Parts: sequence; C-alpha cells; structure tokens
Amino acid sequence: MTQDEKWMARYQEYANFIKDNGRCPSKHFEAEHQLHSWWKNNRKLLNAGKMKMKRREMFEKLVLLAESHRHINQYR
Repeated sequence: MTQDEKWMARYQEYANFIKDNGRCPSKHFEAEHQLHSWWKNNRKLLNAGKMKMKRREMFEKLVLLAESHRHINQYR
C-alpha cells in the first residue's frame, strides 16, 4: 500500500466517523486517538504549507465538514 493509499484510507475513515457520529474524533478516547492524531498532523502540514496540492484540496473539504459538526457549549 502506497502512502497516498494510506492517506486516502485514513481520510475516508475520518469522514465516515464524522458522518456516523456527528462529531470529530476525541483525543480522550483511546479508540479515536489515532484519527485525532492524523487530523492534528495534517492540520500542522496545511498551516506550514507543506501539504501536497491534491491532498490540500481534499483536506480543506474535510475541514469544512468538521467545522459543521463542531461542538457547541450547551451553557451559552
């Protein structure tokens, strides 16, 4: 499996997690920790400008999906 295939598999896994659970993976749950770490690492690459163009376009779509499922404080 190539790096691009691995990245795409993790991308799909992250998108499916958001769609299935209505939230982003948490760093506090061990089962979700790998997805959260993948997200965090890719955000760092995106912000540093080191992400490949094809991946960047796809990741930006994922960012929009994640923002639409952002946690809202119930006490506001």
